[in-house]
Amino acid sequence: MNFKTDINFRKQTLVKLLISVQNHEEEIIKALYNDFKKSAFEAVVSETAYIVSELNHTIKNINKWAKPNMVLPSLLNFPSTDYIYKEPYGKVLIIAPWNYPYQLALCPLIAAVAAGNQVVVKPSELTPNTSRIVAKIISETFDENHVKCVEGGVEITQELLAQRWDYIFFTGSVAVGKIVAKAVAENLTPVTLELGGKNPCIIDATANLKLAAKRIVWGKFLNAGQTCIAPDYLLVSNKIKSDFIELIKKEIIDAYGENPETSPDFPRIINQENWNRLTEMLKGESILAGGKSNIQDYYLAPTLLDEPSLDSLVMKDEIFGPILPVLSFENEADLVSIISRYEKPLSLYIFSNDNPFAKKIIQNYSFGGGCINDTVVYFSNKRLPFGGVGHSGIGAYHGKLSFSTFTHYKAIVKRANWLDIPTRYAPYKGKLKSVKKLFKWLS
Repeated sequence: MNFKTDINFRKQTLVKLLISVQNHEEEIIKALYNDFKKSAFEAVVSETAYIVSELNHTIKNINKWAKPNMVLPSLLNFPSTDYIYKEPYGKVLIIAPWNYPYQLALCPLIAAVAAGNQVVVKPSELTPNTSRIVAKIISETFDENHVKCVEGGVEITQELLAQRWDYIFFTGSVAVGKIVAKAVAENLTPVTLELGGKNPCIIDATANLKLAAKRIVWGKFLNAGQTCIAPDYLLVSNKIKSDFIELIKKEIIDAYGENPETSPDFPRIINQENWNRLTEMLKGESILAGGKSNIQDYYLAPTLLDEPSLDSLVMKDEIFGPILPVLSFENEADLVSIISRYEKPLSLYIFSNDNPFAKKIIQNYSFGGGCINDTVVYFSNKRLPFGGVGHSGIGAYHGKLSFSTFTHYKAIVKRANWLDIPTRYAPYKGKLKSVKKLFKWLS
């Protein structure tokens, strides 16, 4: 078994993984429901189908991605042939989160295997049912010297981080991301950090309000708001705020009924700690809709808040739950004063039919990725990079870029022996002028 250099072995292993994930799809759907009542539709769209698609795409393209590329040589090295070789980093650690515990464990694993690495996957302990199936799929697909799944809590993660790795891929909160960054600094280990932030969603007076409301409700309350790229708060033009709030309320009812607690399509909060954190945010706030909760089931209704203070608990950090603050703005200066209070977000969304205004927003703010006139969906395009900037993350992946993430690109120059121009060799007396002319000509 030489997974480092044998591309056919990697491809065959990924085919085996594809068969396994297809065989266990119903188990995964059931596990996701048992962990936080995720509907079968959400489980397929955001988790199982995505992984099947990623596997098919990788299997189809792995030979092309992995082969050495010839590049145009430099005239300074004439005569030569120049290549880029694709080399796996080596031993890779993947630490997966709980909010999309299947997709965000297997997606980076697929790329790490395709690139030829040895991998350890640490799934989240907060989703034990899903993590158990992930471990089962990995154990029946891979030799444990190739890929291994290690289950456990925080102490296991700490033990893993204390070991030396050639690459670490972490998805989770900014706070834990900083801990990972400190751990990898000890050995100068390269790292991808997929984090989060307070993602603004701007709605101006020219937007298609009804469609905007529908798309925002879907993107925000998907997975009960426990999505790192969900809109975190709305910035609505004060010209249309009251009308837009009514449209948002209507879309929530259309999606989840008058009582979302009985809807088969609305998930639960992952655990009591997060339920407590979210319900604490509602205290003292003006609730426009929702606000109902049930600790027995970790239920929190889709909730709209009216103009919370920027110093309030709900506006301090990423919400990561089904709470949507609605703020108003009058002009672009208002947008700057609010958005600039926070670190660079993972996502930014704008709903507008004013193309110059939308373009200006996209260009003026730094963020990982986003959409004009939609939310979340940029994640689904394998040709787009997915990743944060600043506090919202380091590095990006998806599609071919996922393969690149786990690959060292090695530069090779193969010189011919039939010509060797002596200018570069000492002694250098009398050569400086001609060398300057050469570099000027090459530039």
